[in-house]
Amino acid sequence: MGEDQQKSLLVVYTGDGKGKTTAALGMCVRAIGYKWDICLIQFVKGSWKYGELKGLKALEPYVESHVIGEGFVGIVDDTKDFEVHREAARKGVELAREKIASGKYRLIILDELNVAMDLGLVTREEAESLISAVGERQHMVITGRGAPQWLQERADLVTEMREVKHPYQKGILAQKGIDW
Repeated sequence: MGEDQQKSLLVVYTGDGKGKTTAALGMCVRAIGYKWDICLIQFVKGSWKYGELKGLKALEPYVESHVIGEGFVGIVDDTKDFEVHREAARKGVELAREKIASGKYRLIILDELNVAMDLGLVTREEAESLISAVGERQHMVITGRGAPQWLQERADLVTEMREVKHPYQKGILAQKGIDW
């Protein structure tokens, strides 16, 4: 276990349970312990203000975060045309490509990329091109429900979050600091 054993890894957090972004952020905190530079790009999310965004500010200068989504597509008060969401995703893919190519970041987190692919905002080809661009000493984490089979097969680590029990089932709504 050491620097000489570093290999570029592709990590996928998926499943219907909560905790995918949280797991990625946990890895982010671990990497900061080694003073790594990290870039986090959030797809789909965008219209809501999450506590994680405030928390990420506290992790600067090690973490650079970008929320490129236009909000949840087709649900929860979304009135935007699909093409607006698609254009935001295109910009996110280009931004990710630039950040990977810069070589500055040891860890690149593409949050909710699986959802963006499932919705048709990001194509398989675009996602594969980002994965293929990762350098020798860079790691990539992809989160979101519905990781496609091809991605799971390509990944070095896949963790599926499975919901066993949720407070919403008892009528308890999402809570600040816990859920958002």
